Amino acid sequence: MKFLFHFDVICFIFMKTLGLPSPSCSVWIAGKNWKKTIMSVRIALIGTGIMGMDHAKLFANEIPNVELTIICDVFEDRAKEVADSLGVPHVLTNPEDAVTSDLVDAVVIASPDNTHTPLTLKAIEHGKNVLCEKPLSPSSDECLAVINAEVKLGKQMAQIGFMRRFDPSYTEMRSALENGVIGNPIMLHCFHRNVSAPANFTGQMAISNSAPHEFDAARFLLNDDIASISVYQPSCVDTSKTGAPVFMVLETTNGQLVNVEINNNATYGYDVRAEMVGELGSVFLRNPTPIETHTDLKASEGYAPDWRPRFKEAYRLQNLSWINSILTGTPSTVGSNCWDGYFASLIAEAGVQALATGQKVAINPTKKPNLYR
Repeated sequence: MKFLFHFDVICFIFMKTLGLPSPSCSVWIAGKNWKKTIMSVRIALIGTGIMGMDHAKLFANEIPNVELTIICDVFEDRAKEVADSLGVPHVLTNPEDAVTSDLVDAVVIASPDNTHTPLTLKAIEHGKNVLCEKPLSPSSDECLAVINAEVKLGKQMAQIGFMRRFDPSYTEMRSALENGVIGNPIMLHCFHRNVSAPANFTGQMAISNSAPHEFDAARFLLNDDIASISVYQPSCVDTSKTGAPVFMVLETTNGQLVNVEINNNATYGYDVRAEMVGELGSVFLRNPTPIETHTDLKASEGYAPDWRPRFKEAYRLQNLSWINSILTGTPSTVGSNCWDGYFASLIAEAGVQALATGQKVAINPTKKPNLYR
């Protein structure tokens, strides 16, 4: 266990002398009530794929009170390339070495899905806060292992990357409901469309990989849990085809209905929208576009090729919130915690079962620990 570098102490005293604000961070070490005051949060980023690179750029260029200290990827040349481009001082190829390093206070996990749970558990064991890309795990049982680790420590350590909770349009939709603008909610309509599906992307993967964002968004917007799920595919299409569409109907514990369309071969662009219907009206979440073009007696708007332009601001706000939660020692009240990650995976598992059996499947979660209430 290391204390502050002398330079950090000098800077802290200097800022205090001048009466300047100095951000502080309570770093919780497993099994000990030990705290230190630091000038910024030192981060290790694991995984330099599409999402890892986007996170790296955000933390290096747009999020304050952050030191991006380690870039880790199993491909060393790739890690060095990213580190050199962003001025990051350290490169590692072993994710566990990054998690356990004394050079970092927190970890961003953007590596393949099957690594999320073991790396999150290792981070919790070493008292490191985590921002983990979704899913926490495709397995609800593995999610429970992380929950049990946090409960044992008595502290939430991980935030899951369901970034739509931070998207301004989603937060406005939820505010409209909370402020009584549309009365009590009755239904939520969601659709999620991509240009084209990756090779071998099945209907089952549409449920387990694409739809968890909709599952979490529905729980967030309605402030309710999902009680059951039914899954359908159009009989007029070849459902064995890569990216075949899936249509789901979810029922909440309070009796609202949520329908979710996942179409990964929509061809025309990336398009995510939703409409919440209440007793007094509805709120429609549009696909935001910065411009409308007028030519040849026509008006047209463009679509993004994938999710990143659409949710760029959501990612920034999510990462900013995560850093603030570390600095204040208080978990985000908006961000997804491990219980939310568990529930999304639980719904996905039930959805895969519903698709296979053609039956409505009940969602049966374990008892929610007080840590997440």
